[in-house]
Amino acid sequence: NQDLTAPKPCQGRSGLWPLLGMLALLAGCGYTTKNLYPRNIRTVAVPILANRTFYRGVEQDLTEALIKEIELRTPYKVASSDTADTIFHGTITNVSQRTLSSAREGGLPEELEVRITVSFEWRNARTGEILRQRKDFDAVGRYIPAKGVGESFSVAQHNAVQLLAQDIVSTMRSDW
Repeated sequence: NQDLTAPKPCQGRSGLWPLLGMLALLAGCGYTTKNLYPRNIRTVAVPILANRTFYRGVEQDLTEALIKEIELRTPYKVASSDTADTIFHGTITNVSQRTLSSAREGGLPEELEVRITVSFEWRNARTGEILRQRKDFDAVGRYIPAKGVGESFSVAQHNAVQLLAQDIVSTMRSDW
């Protein structure tokens, strides 16, 4: 008679633990000792973005948001174009609005979205090397123009501008 409740020794599994340990070390935890931002860059010039749309003022809002994000989240300082190590040039290529939902009765828009699209390049001012370049980079802001909430287009535009500035500044990190 065999005792089925007695624990059995692990046979053939003792070599598995060192292998699992090695795999865990090789996989890492997502941390690096590398610097998040290139160390050879200290300053960035951010001239007012060009605007190819009929929506006026969005270029100044986005430029201001970019400057704030650069100063807040990176080691870079914003400087004038003639003294900066690098220059960020961007163009707002599109601002569009679309209805996300409409009221059953009357068909009036209940929720709308504003999409702002930019193309940009970040260039080394001394060598001319392109550090980052993106075409048709965009962000979306939403608003509810209905009676009860009564948000305006500018609420969505502000949200899209803030998201766009954050996303653009995130591209300024080092390539790993």
